[in-house]
Parts: sequence; structure tokens; C-alpha cells
Amino acid sequence: MTKTTSQSHTFNALKDTLGYKNVMQTPRVVKIVVSTGVSTGKDKKRHELIQERLARITGQAPAPRQARKSIAAFKTRKGDVVGYQVTLRGERCRSFLDKLVHIVLPRVKDFRGISSKVIDEMGNITIGLKEHIVFPETADEESKDIFGVAVTIVTSAKNKKEAEAFLRHLGVPLRS
Repeated sequence: MTKTTSQSHTFNALKDTLGYKNVMQTPRVVKIVVSTGVSTGKDKKRHELIQERLARITGQAPAPRQARKSIAAFKTRKGDVVGYQVTLRGERCRSFLDKLVHIVLPRVKDFRGISSKVIDEMGNITIGLKEHIVFPETADEESKDIFGVAVTIVTSAKNKKEAEAFLRHLGVPLRS
């Protein structure tokens, strides 16, 4: 079965489930955003390490995110790099979602599914992973510097109910 045939079968089933008249009304994955925060210290080696690992995990170079304003309590100045972000679209987005659902989430310690409460009212879901080492691209010998990763799946769903049905059709392990 070709990829387009399986996709059209999935969207036809979803169309029937949601009661749409046309397959083009069904939700789609618009993009996936993978982001992480970094310590506000000036440790360049750690920043390079995080950039390199995010690039290896996503297959795309991460963009630095800078602080919008200075906060003295956190020793952060306006313009300091406080995180990195990668936006995936198209084929990279689809392959990353497939890897996330079938490889990464089953490797998470004590994983019992994602709560359906984390789906926002606009139909997007954000999954927080405490350790980046659940991705198969990161080797175990590099596990001295572990950082967390947030994965946001942005969909074209109109509401929470529609997004939940769509994500279940994609195979995202949601619990009630």
C-alpha cells in the first residue's frame, strides 16, 4: 500500500468519525516545534552541545531564542540566549511525528499515555520530555548532560474535541 493510499484511508475514516462531507475538512498537522531552554550562564560548551544534539534529534539546525527583557534575579540580560527551537514542516515533520509516536514515547520511563487535558482549545498539544536521551539519535555514553525537550504539535483542528479525535487517528497514545 502506498503512502498516499494509507493517508487517504486515514482521512476518510476521520472524515466519517467527525461527520464531515469532504476529506479536505479534516485536520492536518501544520508543524511540529521542538524547543529547549538553556541555563543563563555563559557556558558556551553546553550551548554547543545542546545545539548539536537538537540538530541530531530533529535533522535540522536549531535557532537560538533570546531573552526579551533583563531579569536581575535570574541574571539574564536582554539578548542573552535562553533556549533553542526547531520548527519542522513537511516530510521532516511527518517522519519526526512517526518517530515520536512509535519509538520515543514507548522509551519514556513509566509512560502511561499522554493526558488528553494537555490539548489546548485551539487543537494543539505540547508534550514535555524530561530527558532528551529517549531519542535514539543520542548515544548512552553522552548521558552526562541531560536536558528536557518540549514538543508542540500544531494542528489545523478547530477545537479540542476535533484535535483529540485526529491525534488518536494518528496513533498518539492519549489516555482519557
